[in-house]
Amino acid sequence: MFGVPQSSKSEFLDKARQAREERKGQKEKEKAATQIQALIRRFLCRCRLQKELRKEVDDYFQTSETGATKRNALSIFKIARKLLFIFCQEDKMRFEKLCRAILASMEVENEPKPDILQDNKLITLYLTMLVTFTDTTTWRIVRGKGEALKPALTRICENIMGHLNQKGFYSVLQILLTNGLARSKPSLSKGTLTAIFSLSLRPVIAAHFSDNLLRSFLIHIMSVPAIVSHLNVLTPECMTSMQTHDMLRKFILFLSREEQCLDICVCLEGSHTLCLLGNLIYLGYLNEKVLEEEANHFVKDLTDMLSYCQRYVSQKKSNLTHWHPVLGWFSQTVDYGLNESMPLVTKQLQHLWGVSVIRTLFSDVLSKKLESQEPTPPPPQPSTSQNNLPVKSLFKRAFQKSASVRNILKPVGGKRVDSAEVQKVCSICVLYQTALSTLTQIRLQILTGLTHLDDLLPKLWAFICELGPQGGLKLFMDCLNNDTEESKQLLAMLMLFCDCSRHLITILDDIEVYEEQTSFKIEELLTISSFLNTFVYKMIWDGILGECVSLPSSFIERLMLWMKKNITLEKGKRRAQLLLQYIPHVIPHKNRVLLFRNIVTKEKESLGLIETSSASPHVTHITIRRSRMLEDGYDQLRRLPVNSIKGVIRVKFVNDLGVDEAGIDQDGVFKEFLEEIIKKVFNPALNLFKTTSGDERLYPSPTSYIHENHLLLFEFVGKMLGKAIYEGIVVDVPFASFFLSQVLGHHHSSFYSSIDELPSLDSEFYKNLTSIKRYDGDVGDLGLTLSYDEDVMGQLVCHELIPGGKTIPVTNENKISYIHLMAHFRMHTQIKEQTAAFIRGFRCIINPEWLHMFSTPEVQRLVSGDNAEIDLDDLKKHTVYYGGFHSSHRVIIWLWDILSSDFNAEERAMFLKFVTSCSRPPLLGFAYLKPPFSIRCVEVSDDQDTGDTLGSVLRGFFTIRKKEPGGRLPTSSTCFNLLKLPNYSKKSILRDKLRYAISMNTGFELS
Repeated sequence: MFGVPQSSKSEFLDKARQAREERKGQKEKEKAATQIQALIRRFLCRCRLQKELRKEVDDYFQTSETGATKRNALSIFKIARKLLFIFCQEDKMRFEKLCRAILASMEVENEPKPDILQDNKLITLYLTMLVTFTDTTTWRIVRGKGEALKPALTRICENIMGHLNQKGFYSVLQILLTNGLARSKPSLSKGTLTAIFSLSLRPVIAAHFSDNLLRSFLIHIMSVPAIVSHLNVLTPECMTSMQTHDMLRKFILFLSREEQCLDICVCLEGSHTLCLLGNLIYLGYLNEKVLEEEANHFVKDLTDMLSYCQRYVSQKKSNLTHWHPVLGWFSQTVDYGLNESMPLVTKQLQHLWGVSVIRTLFSDVLSKKLESQEPTPPPPQPSTSQNNLPVKSLFKRAFQKSASVRNILKPVGGKRVDSAEVQKVCSICVLYQTALSTLTQIRLQILTGLTHLDDLLPKLWAFICELGPQGGLKLFMDCLNNDTEESKQLLAMLMLFCDCSRHLITILDDIEVYEEQTSFKIEELLTISSFLNTFVYKMIWDGILGECVSLPSSFIERLMLWMKKNITLEKGKRRAQLLLQYIPHVIPHKNRVLLFRNIVTKEKESLGLIETSSASPHVTHITIRRSRMLEDGYDQLRRLPVNSIKGVIRVKFVNDLGVDEAGIDQDGVFKEFLEEIIKKVFNPALNLFKTTSGDERLYPSPTSYIHENHLLLFEFVGKMLGKAIYEGIVVDVPFASFFLSQVLGHHHSSFYSSIDELPSLDSEFYKNLTSIKRYDGDVGDLGLTLSYDEDVMGQLVCHELIPGGKTIPVTNENKISYIHLMAHFRMHTQIKEQTAAFIRGFRCIINPEWLHMFSTPEVQRLVSGDNAEIDLDDLKKHTVYYGGFHSSHRVIIWLWDILSSDFNAEERAMFLKFVTSCSRPPLLGFAYLKPPFSIRCVEVSDDQDTGDTLGSVLRGFFTIRKKEPGGRLPTSSTCFNLLKLPNYSKKSILRDKLRYAISMNTGFELS
């Protein structure tokens, strides 16, 4: 009962705690107030001090400017300490005055003179300060008695440079150089550029070319776009300094360590790595002796840097890629600020494939002398017909010239692949192959540079021929099976050779290839083609695939040298497809035609266009007036669906009196209709197509627009020609090869050249254009412009090859462009719409992929039949006889004897055209002629002929004549490939009548 109540105790403790907290809070307030007062007093004190010091500095400079007192080093030192103690952004003007005062007291020599219009005067001042305080040679104090101070002062300068490097000095210099040089014209004056480069080089020299300083110099200075070019032009003394200190060799040896090179590339990324690459290449070009001595390391360095960039080169645009003017689509960040300087960087890179560097790097290959041989007089040649003279004489002159120059280069073997010489050449080829796949936008420049030296490629081929114990093929086949670095390098050599040779063959004209035989002789091209054919064939057949297939095969395709090999397509479907894709020419032409016919047959089956036991194909019936065959055919067929045109079409002819002609169309009448349609539309008189000068081959007429809806007509013609090929009907339509190349899509190929196709349009025009290429004088004297004047239906029309071309003269600089523009205009631009319409119709029927396995001449054979001589034995074997005739019949025996013995090749072709409407035999032989070749014995004229009867057959079989048919001529029905032959009594009568009939081309019109 005497205890304190619980509630009173709690209140006491709470009050005590509150009192303690209040006292603690009061102490903290007093402490904070004291600290605040101290900070404010300190701040006010600093402000007063700074104000006083700034006033003292201002008074000093003001007094000095008036000349009241003379500046001395000690007073400047004292005032500098005070200014630097309080220095901030508002003191920039005071700092500038201090720098000028220091420089005035040092009395330095050769300070950069700023160009007020270009350079910032303040930057020039700071550069002068840095140049002065990083080198003692200009200091007045070290002259005379002060020479003893020079080591100590030099050490001070080195300390200054070390301090600058730690503070990011090289990064600042890089920004200055990039802003001043990364443009089409440099904005830095000679003095400023000299100062910046000297400042960047001094730390490297002072550190005795340590790895750290060399690394910084390469990353920040040597990666500035085209800096070496600017130095060489503006400040040659800087280039002399680099050569004096052998900087190129030090760069090459530093980068030859793989980890250092990778580190540099990672730091720079793609765009700046390319700039570093260009500067190193240009340095190598300027220092040929160092390049020759350090060629192996130099090649390795460039290859490593290009390989790093190649990782990020993309073939197409995506969300992760950026466009680079040299690298193409690039998956690293691109510095677009460098784009203005890329032409200069490209110009530096071009020295890598310039004559000087190529001669230095390929010295081992180019030093080889090709064995020459004495010219041998050509054997006497028998006289040839005038028709075959141009082509034969061209090749004859080519082979005679090639035989008189030097020995033919063929694989001989004997050189060890592990020798230093072979390894060096391989590494150089790897470098250029890597450049081709990395610098995608200047690839053609690289190839042109590599093919500029006429002796590089033949000597490289001679080098390849000497590799391995047997020479070439077996060695490279072994390389395909071995995934070693040595094998990859050897294959790179072959790839580079193929790439360059393909480009060379593309850019040379016929005179350079056949007559002048630039780089290669004809026999060597044959040898190379044989080598590469076998190489690619074995590579595919052995299942070794990769991008290395395409280059040799495309080179062979460009050479157009076809080889005959017996290959079974059924053996390995995948391999057969690859053969057809890359080297179809090694498969016999007949096999490819059979494959084409099988593809068409399979499509017909899939579309239900072939008669089967369970279904019949849909038949389209059309009625055609003979007097308006083209118009009726166009009106009735152009609206048909594609599958209907591919299917069965039955034709009924109506004569001039409006009466239906007798007869049932079992493909023969449609064949006649198709042949007549094609004959009419390709007649030059219609002006849908024109003929070339000379060999009179067909191509679309540029003035076809005189016809209404002429493009729809071209589309219809394309469908009709496609239908003829689809059905295997040969038509005698000779196309110009340049037009067929466009139908096949060859003009989209990367190695297509309009100039090469121009002779197929106009050989004289081609000669005139190429004479401009070889013109030794000033082409401007010829008065040509980038335009083409043409007489169009009596009016002179000027076509500009480029916008404003008629005002742009042709000069020595643009004459090659003029030649290509002119060829492209004549063969493409003029007939662009007509060709596109024709191709559109043609490809409705014929899938373009089906024709990829054929060359242009082979497609012409597919259209018009085989250009070989008629095989009479094959024709005799597949001939069907009617009306009592048989193979042992006297008239039939006379007929075959006349064709083989009495008729020449031209008359035999006329005979075939008389019966089938085409002078050439079917590609696959007469077994594939539809309808089959037939001979029928007739007793009466065509208008009285009612077909075979039992009596007529018996009379024909037993050679019983109603009356002597000596006054009648043989006739034919081309729609059925049928020869109607009277039962003549004498062989001489048959010969004379047949010769007259085929020469008059009477057919069924005259009996």
